[in-house]
Amino acid sequence: MEAINTIGRRKSSIARIYFKPGKGKVQINSKELKEYFPVATHQNLVTLPLSLLNANNTYDIEVNVSGGGITGQADAIKLAIARALCEVDPENRPVLKQHKLLTRDPRMVERKKFGQKKARKRFQFSKR
Repeated sequence: MEAINTIGRRKSSIARIYFKPGKGKVQINSKELKEYFPVATHQNLVTLPLSLLNANNTYDIEVNVSGGGITGQADAIKLAIARALCEVDPENRPVLKQHKLLTRDPRMVERKKFGQKKARKRFQFSKR
């Protein structure tokens, strides 16, 4: 099997992954998983699809991720890995779908409106 390419998005983050059989090495932007995501919550989020299918040490994953913040990037990588696991074996799909890992989160930042401080916050109102 050759490398599988998939893409995951969340907020303004885009993750492109190269998924191939190996020993469970995860490299994100040429760094190790623990080096790129020092917080355990983000590490668990990224490896969630693999741990659900007990495939933690069966695939090598190389990730290029850009844009957004740490949480958005972790979610984008999670979606890309889940999609790659479906391409590897279509029987993985029901398990991943049950845990809502194949759904792209559509929530985006609301734009700032003119005449206001932020998207919904307004300037202080003065009656006099």
